Amino acid sequence: MGKIAFVFPGQGAQKAGMAKDVYDAMPEAAVYFNKADEVLGFPISTLAFEGPEEELKQTANTQPALLTASITLLEALKTRNIQPDYVAGHSLGEYSALVAAGALSFEDAVAIVRARGQFMEQAVPAGQGAMAAVLGAEREALTALCAEITADGHAVELANVNCPGQIVVSGSQEGVDAVASRVKEIGGKRAIALEVSGPFHSSMMKPAAERLGERLQEVQIQDAAIPVVANVTASQVTAGDDIRSLLVEQVYSPVLWEDSVRYLINEGVDTFIEIGPGNVLTGLIKKTDKNVRLININSLESLEAIEVDA
Repeated sequence: MGKIAFVFPGQGAQKAGMAKDVYDAMPEAAVYFNKADEVLGFPISTLAFEGPEEELKQTANTQPALLTASITLLEALKTRNIQPDYVAGHSLGEYSALVAAGALSFEDAVAIVRARGQFMEQAVPAGQGAMAAVLGAEREALTALCAEITADGHAVELANVNCPGQIVVSGSQEGVDAVASRVKEIGGKRAIALEVSGPFHSSMMKPAAERLGERLQEVQIQDAAIPVVANVTASQVTAGDDIRSLLVEQVYSPVLWEDSVRYLINEGVDTFIEIGPGNVLTGLIKKTDKNVRLININSLESLEAIEVDA
């Protein structure tokens, strides 16, 4: 029997109405949105269920709303008695994974990701930073191109290594534009600008990381009961203190998602269960390895369809 990994999506997966069907049908799962409203002091549940999309898209709102939707769906999945051998999450999703692993309490996680979103929004003035998804380029060639552009005075670096042929770059607006205009030189197909409020996972986020580090000192992080595969290292971590320092680094370091998936497969994982709105990670995992089993838990219907013998 192969091993199971629970994986949790990050920013971009949110949409109005997420987890509403589970909230309505399962009181034991509904408690998370009620707790989030209480912790944050405003109805994030209303924003998650009804929008407006513009407001839900703001980083400081997206992060707690998405975390809460993912944990609501996770709670619903508990009725199926499926135990993961590993957990992982993409960027913000790492916090959902840490709640699933018992390292962070839900209440602490939702308060922290709200603050994390605010710090990230405030780190770089609007319009000065950007991100773009580069398609079809090799990692080494893209890394070298980013280094060359950065040396010319326009900071840009790898932000998310998502799957073969899809890497997101992040940095100054000029740096990202320069990569986009030169992507064919290195054998890439094209670059697509992302709608984001800042250059996430780049060194321009260091001010946000410092503030997050101070905030994380106030929170108890337990040793994880289930190994968590960290974005920064693409290997497993369980010690609370290590988790804390990796969460700080994660804000300005690339998300090594493809490497994390390969690590999990090497560890014997053959079933990935994506828990949260949408199915972004399922698509990325499929592009990394077509042979693994992929299950999405993003609605009540998907929960009812799951094979109990998984």
